[in-house]
Amino acid sequence: MKRVGMSGALMLVLRRDLTLAVRRMSDVLTTLFFFVIVVSLFPLGVGPEMDTLREIAPGVIWVAALLASMLALERLFSGDYRDGSLEQLLLIPQPLSLLVLGKVLAHWLVSGAPLVLMAPLLGMLLGLSWDSLEVLLVTLLLGTPVMSLVGAVGAALTLGVRGRGVLLALLVLPLYIPVLIFGAGAVEASVSGLGAGAHVSLLGALLVLALCFAPLATAAALKISME
Repeated sequence: MKRVGMSGALMLVLRRDLTLAVRRMSDVLTTLFFFVIVVSLFPLGVGPEMDTLREIAPGVIWVAALLASMLALERLFSGDYRDGSLEQLLLIPQPLSLLVLGKVLAHWLVSGAPLVLMAPLLGMLLGLSWDSLEVLLVTLLLGTPVMSLVGAVGAALTLGVRGRGVLLALLVLPLYIPVLIFGAGAVEASVSGLGAGAHVSLLGALLVLALCFAPLATAAALKISME
């Protein structure tokens, strides 16, 4: 049997998780509908005044994206844990951190990418300008992968724990705060006519750090949870 290299193992994990996600499309749609509903409720609660909506839009969209991302975190490893696939991943000769990166990438493609695509439409609903919508799109493209990578560490640590949803939120939410601050801050700076470059650069730095360290931390957490 031909041995699969690291890139091949990464693609196999990615393809497998995407195939399973397509079969469970209801889970993907639940996250997206939650995001849309949360953002859509604010004009009803705050009022139809466009100036007010434009002012709160960055924070509203980013908080909704954060909560929607957390909603999908519990499914990241739970299915593999229940059917025994996770134990098989631990036995594969390729680095576990690489396989974790493939699973996180698949998770982002089915839960984070739809949020990124839907966000500009919701931003238009809240009165954001085209320039602000572009900044919103860029910040979500940088920020949502960070939330998936960091959330994977919390999902691995709480794997198999009773009442893991609350514990996962307590672990992950404080780590999401910098992403929320820089992401919403970039859009707010664009709305105010200020430069958003500094916030975007910081988000990019967070993404690089998360890509370097989160898969390693997640792999270590999975080994601890499976012992």
